[in-house]
Amino acid sequence: MTIQKKAQRGFTLIELMIVIAIVGILAAIALPAYQDYIVRSKMSEALAAMAEAKTTIAEYVSSNGTVASGSAPFTAYGIDLTSRKSDVLDSLAISHIGTDPVGIYIVANIKASTWGGTGLSVFSLSGGTNGASIVWECVPGDGASGTAVERKYLPANCRG
Repeated sequence: MTIQKKAQRGFTLIELMIVIAIVGILAAIALPAYQDYIVRSKMSEALAAMAEAKTTIAEYVSSNGTVASGSAPFTAYGIDLTSRKSDVLDSLAISHIGTDPVGIYIVANIKASTWGGTGLSVFSLSGGTNGASIVWECVPGDGASGTAVERKYLPANCRG
């Protein structure tokens, strides 16, 4: 008489628990990174609005040879600085020092609720001259006293 052994089929409970633990660890690492990625993608709305404003300012300076001046200099640019109906961007603001383009700031006021905070945080494009053109640099904050957006939430070209 021969005794036949049945081949083992399926996974043991230990093997299944190890796989579940590995998946849980990977999820714990990936989820926060994914959430930060989602917030950065939402910031592209503000960056697009700021890009439109910087083009408008650069055209004005190119045409007139100087930045706008007077009691309400930013109406000359024709940039919409009113509050926006957006989940991310509250409004844009523009500030500059003197009549030289060095020191122009296009400031995006971001609703901190975008990443679970409260109030407003800011990041900006800072303009400076390079010969006859304006060179823009993305910076956290507004060059003054505003609460800066955390670097991890800024678009990639603003974190460098």
